[in-house]
Amino acid sequence: MNNIVVITGASSGFGALTARALADAGHTVYAGIRQTTSRNAAQVEAVAEYSKEHGVDLRSVELDVTSQESVDTAIRQILDEHGRLDVLIHNAGHMVTGPTEAFTPEQLADLYDVNVLSTQRVNRAALPGMRHAGRGLVVWVSSSSVKGGTPPYLAPYFAAKAAMDSLAVSYAAELARWGVETTIVVPGSFTSGTNHFAHSGRPTDKDVEAEYETKYAGLVEQVAEKLAALAPEGADASLVSDEITRIVGLPAGQRPYRVTVDPANDGSEEVSDLADRIRREFLTRVGLPDLLTAHPANS
Repeated sequence: MNNIVVITGASSGFGALTARALADAGHTVYAGIRQTTSRNAAQVEAVAEYSKEHGVDLRSVELDVTSQESVDTAIRQILDEHGRLDVLIHNAGHMVTGPTEAFTPEQLADLYDVNVLSTQRVNRAALPGMRHAGRGLVVWVSSSSVKGGTPPYLAPYFAAKAAMDSLAVSYAAELARWGVETTIVVPGSFTSGTNHFAHSGRPTDKDVEAEYETKYAGLVEQVAEKLAALAPEGADASLVSDEITRIVGLPAGQRPYRVTVDPANDGSEEVSDLADRIRREFLTRVGLPDLLTAHPANS
């Protein structure tokens, strides 16, 4: 089936790779990109060129996840052009690196806005159509840091991804009776194919950051180097985009609840398996086992 897909944060990294992979698979894909006429104009042009050269239906759409107006406009455009939205992929995110104490509360709030509140903006625009249609798929791009090994100097990002993952878990149950499926995709620490580390933010309080440097000199570089060494050969970010494409292509009602794509194996999958089992058992104990699986109206 040709699905109408929108993916947030699709100017680079997982988002750009996934948009192209899904288009190659025959879906109509809207790559959500902000500042399409200025900062990211080159990325918009690249989307158009890819679509033309490969003969696929890949389009860019102005979508700034930090603006409800932008989100509403983008989703409205997709619905006006196709009358439906089948797949929503929450991929937009931003990373920061540095000693946690050196970040201001305002910086943490901004990070939470991009990584967590953005998903609520998009959900409020996109979910009504899916619910009323009785079908759809929401994919959340989480992080192995939520339940796996966590090196220091990434705490604000880790906390935001954990909040997003928790939101996804609750949404899965609340959308099940509407026939809307949920899949949480958990990438590990891919150090090639994404711009997370290269474009990561830094703390505002440089004095505190300098103090920490006296005890933790070069820690960010050390962590990045070690994470890269843990990844086996061929562990490219395309593993994530390929897995998302596989999931989207599955028949409605057969998509997995959670999948982990972590070649470095930081322990996230093991902990997630336990947490997800406890979730299943608890919902069954309280008489809500039907919330474990969405049943699309046309499945």
